[in-house]
Amino acid sequence: GSGMLPLAMIVKAAGARVAGSDRALDQGRLADKFQWLQDRGITLFDQDGSGLVDSHQILIASAAIEDSVPDVARAIALGCKRMTRAELLAEHFNSAPHSIAIGGTSGKSTVTGMIGWVLTEVGLDPAIVNGAVMKNFADADAPFASSRVGAGSVMVSEVDESDGSIALFNPEIAVLNNVSLDHKSLEELRILFGDFIAKSQHAIWNHDDEESQLLVNSCHLAKASSFGFSDGSDYRALDVLEKPLGSSFTMRVNGQDHQLNLHVPGRHNIANALAAIATTCAMGVPIEGAISAISTFQGLARRFDVVGTTNNISVIDDFGHNPDKIAATLRTLKAFPGRVIAFFQPHGFGPIKKMGAELAAVFSEYLGEDDHVILCDPVYFGGTVDRSLGSESIVDAIAAAGGNAEHIAARQDCGDRIVNLAVPGDRIVVMGARDDTLHGFAQSMLVAIAKDRI
Repeated sequence: GSGMLPLAMIVKAAGARVAGSDRALDQGRLADKFQWLQDRGITLFDQDGSGLVDSHQILIASAAIEDSVPDVARAIALGCKRMTRAELLAEHFNSAPHSIAIGGTSGKSTVTGMIGWVLTEVGLDPAIVNGAVMKNFADADAPFASSRVGAGSVMVSEVDESDGSIALFNPEIAVLNNVSLDHKSLEELRILFGDFIAKSQHAIWNHDDEESQLLVNSCHLAKASSFGFSDGSDYRALDVLEKPLGSSFTMRVNGQDHQLNLHVPGRHNIANALAAIATTCAMGVPIEGAISAISTFQGLARRFDVVGTTNNISVIDDFGHNPDKIAATLRTLKAFPGRVIAFFQPHGFGPIKKMGAELAAVFSEYLGEDDHVILCDPVYFGGTVDRSLGSESIVDAIAAAGGNAEHIAARQDCGDRIVNLAVPGDRIVVMGARDDTLHGFAQSMLVAIAKDRI
């Protein structure tokens, strides 16, 4: 998975023997990724308990894995030590001489990638643990570059509030991108993020985000730097010029103006870049070096990832799955002319129950009468979750607000519908999380559109 793979590579580089299992492997999905892991000395087993043979083994499992899963049951029977992914990551992170943790509801992976790239470019050779493939580090030998094994003294990692594990991390520098509804209530998030920044030596925070502002004002921070577009930000963006695939702007720091050009689009990525520059400057990186590196940042896989354009129809793959992320993507698309066809695969039945109304409101707010929204059924790979509330509820709410929305249960049928709908000038955006096959789905639509128009 996107969280376990980078950790496995970091732990293996530290000298551990690593083996693992994955439900996707048993289901015959993501063969290339699993072969890549095996080629790098990680043994893979069916998720049937066969990989656990010794009580001295340590079982690392995501927090959501149930005790009924055969590997977990076998580990319990053998008396193996058990740790969550977050506990193992925190153990490595907290032992690093210098540590940077990136938290917040949205933008964590991008800011992590930006910080890691800047520190790499200026020669600090950091270890990086991310939840997404960083294009700057990806090549033929590392197509799944969601981590970097560095020899330097700095560890950079995104940290997760969804399971509360952010509380395990003791960062030297804590970055707080924003605070908004996602996996937990705002009351819970305020406690988690407040504690997160309070125990850091230097907090980097979003001056434009009201919730972050309230948290900072309520904490007695050792040192803090803010970023944003508003007056009072320590790292402030001015004179913004948005472009379809990037932006240019002026950054004002301590009364000095610096010109920046980004190759990732949207105002949210300008904010991400400000956060990364503020963080690396707090680490002692000269601001000119940070600006130079940021200008060559290529982005992340599945973060406004332009799959291609054919017959003047573009297909974009995006990780958007909560209201803030989807809003940022749609805002970026609607900053320029052209119809948007938005496909959304909810990342579970639980999230629909928790934030379905907010998701529908975002689609209704940002998309116009000519745009289309198409949802398939939520991603579901097994488990005991309540499946009584599905994608139809979001579609019904969008339609009630006057939008064009359809629910088509099977994803492939959604793809066929989108291919038939698309006309020159359209932008098709594929959104969803927890399913690595979405990128292939986006690619398949691009291929189908090219064939269909010949």
